[in-house]
Amino acid sequence: MPDFEPEVEFSLEQTLSGIVEELGDSKSEKIAEPEENASGKQNKEHGRKRAKRRKKKLALLIGGCVFLGLLISAAVWSVAIYRYNSLDYQVQRAVQCVESGQYDQAVGYYSRALSLDENNIELKFALAEAYFLKNNRIEYEYLLREIVKDADATTQQLERAYGKLIAIYRARENYQTINDLILGSENSSIISTYQSYIAMAPEFSIPEGYYNEVQPLKLTAFGSGRIYYTLDGSEPDENSSQYTAPIILEDGDYIIKAYFVNENGIVSECVTKEYHIDIEEIPAPEISAVSGEYNFPIYIEVLSDAEDVYYTTDGTTPTYSSTPYTGPIPMPLGKSVFRFAKIVDGRCGNVSERTYQLEMNTEFTPQDAETAVVEYIVSTGKIFDENGYFNETNARYLYQYQYVTNISEIDDFYVISEIFEDADGIRTKTGSHFAVNAYTGAVFKLQTDENNQLTLVEIE
Repeated sequence: MPDFEPEVEFSLEQTLSGIVEELGDSKSEKIAEPEENASGKQNKEHGRKRAKRRKKKLALLIGGCVFLGLLISAAVWSVAIYRYNSLDYQVQRAVQCVESGQYDQAVGYYSRALSLDENNIELKFALAEAYFLKNNRIEYEYLLREIVKDADATTQQLERAYGKLIAIYRARENYQTINDLILGSENSSIISTYQSYIAMAPEFSIPEGYYNEVQPLKLTAFGSGRIYYTLDGSEPDENSSQYTAPIILEDGDYIIKAYFVNENGIVSECVTKEYHIDIEEIPAPEISAVSGEYNFPIYIEVLSDAEDVYYTTDGTTPTYSSTPYTGPIPMPLGKSVFRFAKIVDGRCGNVSERTYQLEMNTEFTPQDAETAVVEYIVSTGKIFDENGYFNETNARYLYQYQYVTNISEIDDFYVISEIFEDADGIRTKTGSHFAVNAYTGAVFKLQTDENNQLTLVEIE
C-alpha cells in the first residue's frame, strides 16, 4: 500500500467534525423536549413531528458520512493502484530508499518496477546493486548472469555484467568459472577483452581421417600458455609431451589427445582426433646398368621418372643434401657403390643400390693421361713447367682427370679438365677439356657440338 495522502486525511477530519456537531445539536433538542412537553398537550404533537424530522435528518447525515467515507476510500485506493502500477513512481521510491539506506524497501520497489518492465536491463542492474548493498551476493550474481544471457543486452551492458561477475570470481580465485563463463559467450568482443582468463581447446591444423602421405600436424591455441598431448589415446597431463613443433604423422594409426593450459593455470577441455596414415610407397628408381664387373666405360642412367632422384657413391642413403640426378653418369674406375632414391616431401622412397667394378684393359692410367696433357700444354708455351705456373705470380693451370668414356664409338678416352688456380688457391674450371686415348695415349681437344655430343679435335 502507498503512503496515505494528507489532503484526503484533512478532508475526512472536517467531515467527521461536522457530523459530530449535528449529532450534538440533536441531543440538545432531545434533552429540552420534556420541558416543552410540560407546557401542555398541545405541544406534544408538535414535538413528535420535530423528533421525526430529527431522525430523518440524522439518517441523512449518517448516509452522507457513509457515502463520504466510501468516496474517500475509493480515492485512497485509486491513488494506491495508480502508484502500484506506475513504473516511474516505483523507481523514484526505490532510489529514495537506496539513498536513505533502506535497502530491503529498495529491493521491493525495484522488483515491482521490473515486473512492470521485464525487459528493462538497466532495472536488472539497479536491482542487482540493491541486493549487493544489502549483502545478498546470491541474488546479485543471479541477476548478473541473467543479464549476460539476455539476447537484447548491448555490448556495453554485457561488458558491465561480465566485468562485475569476473570481479566476484577473481576475488574467490575461481579462474575456472571465469573460463567457463567467457567461453559461454557468443560475443567476440567479450572473448577478446577477457582472453587472458580463458583457455580454449587446441585447434588441429588438419581434419581427422585417412591420409596416404605423411602429414605435418600443427596444434595452435588462443592466448599464451602450453599444449600437452599424447599420440596413443591416453589422457594427457603435465607429464605428457609438450607441443613445440609440428607432429609428423607417418605410417600408422594415431589417437591424438591434447589440451591447453593458459598463463593463469586455467585448463581447457581435452580434444581427441583420430588419424590413419597409409602412405603409398615411393618406388625405387630403375637404373640402366646392373651391378657387376666392367672392362669398358659405360653410363649409368635413371630410366624412368628421374625427377626428384638423388644419389650417393659412398653407400649412404640419399637425402636432400645428396647429389641430384640430372643426367647420365659416367661409371667411375675401380669399385663404386651407387644408391639412388626418390625424395618427395621430405620422405625418402625405396632405394636402388648398384655396385660396379670397372677395370680397363690397358696399362695407360688416368695419371698418365694428366701427364700427357701437361706436356702438351708446356709445349705450347701456355705454362712453364709441369706445376702449371705461367708467370711470376702464384697463379697456375692444373689438369685433372674427370672420368673415362667412349666417344663416338671410336675408342675409350680419359677426360681431363683444365682448372685455373689463383694466387689465393681458389680453383675454377675454365671450360677447356682434353681427351686422352686410354690405349694409345693420343691427346685431343674435346668439344661439345650443338647436339650436346662430345667430339674430338686433333691438336697440332
